[in-house]
Amino acid sequence: MSEGKGAMVRSQERPAETFNGYLFLLLCLGAIGVCIWRIVLFNTQPPTALGGWLFLGSILSFVLIVCGFFMIQPNTSAVVTLFGEYRGTERTQGLRWVWPWMGRKKISVRQNNIHSERIKINDLRGNPIEIACNVVWRVSDTAQAAFDVDDYKAFVNIQIDAGLRTVASRHPYDDYEEHETTLRSHGDIVNGELRAELNERLSHAGILVDEAGLTHLAYSPEIAGAMLRRQQAEAVIAARAKLVLGAVSMVQMALEKLSEEEIVQLDDERRATMVSNLMVVLCGEREVSPVLNAGTLYQ
Repeated sequence: MSEGKGAMVRSQERPAETFNGYLFLLLCLGAIGVCIWRIVLFNTQPPTALGGWLFLGSILSFVLIVCGFFMIQPNTSAVVTLFGEYRGTERTQGLRWVWPWMGRKKISVRQNNIHSERIKINDLRGNPIEIACNVVWRVSDTAQAAFDVDDYKAFVNIQIDAGLRTVASRHPYDDYEEHETTLRSHGDIVNGELRAELNERLSHAGILVDEAGLTHLAYSPEIAGAMLRRQQAEAVIAARAKLVLGAVSMVQMALEKLSEEEIVQLDDERRATMVSNLMVVLCGEREVSPVLNAGTLYQ
């Protein structure tokens, strides 16, 4: 498929026209039998021109047939070419045969597993981080893998590095305030984006990515200590905020319950004092010692 003048023509896999190798194996054995028969006749009878041509033809047939054999193992394919022209891909397992002057290049369609090196990049906030991923890929179109890129395995390695950098730079490492998608807290989303990014990049080489996921994620050593203290501070603030919200809810419930049951009548000053005491009890980190008031707030 051409995408314009001067653009590269995309290859597309199609079945190759090959033959069952076992049939040609029988023909090869027949040629051997003819050769042996003629050798025996040469020793018992005077040689003739017809016999010589038959012997020569048997030898040439044997060589021609033997040179055309090739085998296809499970999850393996063979790209067949004729003088540089793509003539199809053979995926049928077993012994196959083609004309000897046709080229055969075997390409594995098994799944491959790559664990990338740790790379240093900047996240969405500009913080330097170290990240690595694991990718499971396989060849889905042998024609594109063989003809549209120079070395499809090297192409995969380079595109994994580029795709990981692209996806990681879209998100912050961590975030407690804006509830964004982060690299640390939303692994499933990030892994899905990485898989989609790699499939888009590798589709031109006939490569399909089945799985992709982060295997290492950390701040760079030069800022790891500072970011750890920041995370601890943000975690403490978040915990305090939740604690205060819970305490306010409990104080409100206690005041409403006292009023409904008419256990005690509270004016504004007594209400403020009770709220203060309850907040201290609920929000304090230490155990609270009760204080008994023998009088009133006004004496």
